[in-house]
Amino acid sequence: MDLQYPLELIGTFVFAISGALAVRDREHDIFGAGFTGFITAIGGGTLRDVLLGSYPLVWIGDVYFLYAIFAGIFTAFIFPRIMLKLRRTMFLFDTLGIAFFTVLGVEKSLSLGVRPEIAAIMGMFSAVMGGVIRDTLVNEIPILFRKEIYASACLAGAILYLVLNYFGLHRDINLLISISVTISIRLIPVRYKLSLPRLD
Repeated sequence: MDLQYPLELIGTFVFAISGALAVRDREHDIFGAGFTGFITAIGGGTLRDVLLGSYPLVWIGDVYFLYAIFAGIFTAFIFPRIMLKLRRTMFLFDTLGIAFFTVLGVEKSLSLGVRPEIAAIMGMFSAVMGGVIRDTLVNEIPILFRKEIYASACLAGAILYLVLNYFGLHRDINLLISISVTISIRLIPVRYKLSLPRLD
């Protein structure tokens, strides 16, 4: 649990950067970039909490999440060229973020008493919906609908976590395995240009 909290903040920070950089090729000022970064960082978790009726929302109940978002926005604004050069690194952090937030979303959903099937969907929502909202705001095809394996990686990780949890695997080991599998399912297809079958 000691590692969980800083990873949540780091993930929020990175998602805020990715959202702010998403408007780099458009005529947006810092407020427009900041708004996009903010929505990207809090979108998935907020949607999950609203659907589950969990209040206060995470970023309202803990001001440090707001600080992480603001830090990400200003980092993107002050060092845009450096951030763009680190795009591959940011991609890896984003992948770590969606993997971790998937598991956190599942855990929070289970703690609120929902069925495992719903918890898996909520875990996926936690991870991907911020990016979907970001892409919609900047008028791009949401990553959810591109060839990349994204949401399906999160759903697979969520289901794996639930299965291992059902069989009583220690929480920390389950966390490590589920996050690692989610990351692998996300990275390997990108490396080898794999995708799910298309509907023709």
